[in-house]
Amino acid sequence: MRAKDCILVVDDSPESLRFLVDTLEAEDMTVLIARSGEATLELLSEVQPDLILMDAIMPGIGGIETTQAIKRNPATAHIPVIFMTGLNDPEHVVAALGTGGVDYVRKPVVIEELLARMKVHLANARTTYRSRLALGLAGRSLAALSEDAGLIWCTPQAEALFIAVDPDWTPDRGALPEALMGAALGLIAADPVQPPASARVDVRGLEIDLALVETGRPGETLIRVTEVREDGKIADLQKHNGLTRREAEVLLWVSYGKTNKTISEILGISPRTVNKHLEQVFRKLGVETRAAATAIAVRYLAD
Repeated sequence: MRAKDCILVVDDSPESLRFLVDTLEAEDMTVLIARSGEATLELLSEVQPDLILMDAIMPGIGGIETTQAIKRNPATAHIPVIFMTGLNDPEHVVAALGTGGVDYVRKPVVIEELLARMKVHLANARTTYRSRLALGLAGRSLAALSEDAGLIWCTPQAEALFIAVDPDWTPDRGALPEALMGAALGLIAADPVQPPASARVDVRGLEIDLALVETGRPGETLIRVTEVREDGKIADLQKHNGLTRREAEVLLWVSYGKTNKTISEILGISPRTVNKHLEQVFRKLGVETRAAATAIAVRYLAD
């Protein structure tokens, strides 16, 4: 059975909150509440709802400013935001949607309309999540960038490389590591008819390759991020004893002293799958321990 949808309702009016909470819980949804923009951002640092209903006008940090902060953070940028507004000014609606909100409803809320809109956006969000999860599980090191090279989202593999480039980097910066920004901006600004195949950056002893990947979403550029030297090492390991690429990847990270759990996070596969690959590596190398496999890998890479 699928888990209940979790909805965050942001409104400074106790009456509106009570009405929406009662209505959504009657629809078998889990409801969280926040009465200000500040409280919303604090709550989102602890939990991620499936959708946010955002009051556009609130004291302090308003709904538009709060949504801008949500969309700047890659950890929360994927959450759909539906604005609730009592204003009829078209410019206000345009400004609200310009922050990254997916929709709006006017107050007083017509509950049938609200529920219908929520259903559509929840379904879209689940489809998007599955697509991004599939990219991660496929072991692809990808990052989506805005027109100014802001980080919209990235797969775990890309995140691992960004941390290798800058150990102080965190996803909530909403930007690539500084050392990669120039190359990324060059790819984004390239002639779409004849874009450069890739751009390479040398940093901290790593050679990082950034390559454009086709994407049809306006304002979002998808790039593949790879370490050139790692690819070369993986290819070297594949040459020996009939290792598959995935087995060679696992062996490489084992040789770096990484645990199965860490390797699973880097490669986007389960620890159990890592162990299965490792069993095949041991068999093909004719060894029984990680230390022995590491010794062989180091010897191959030193040749």
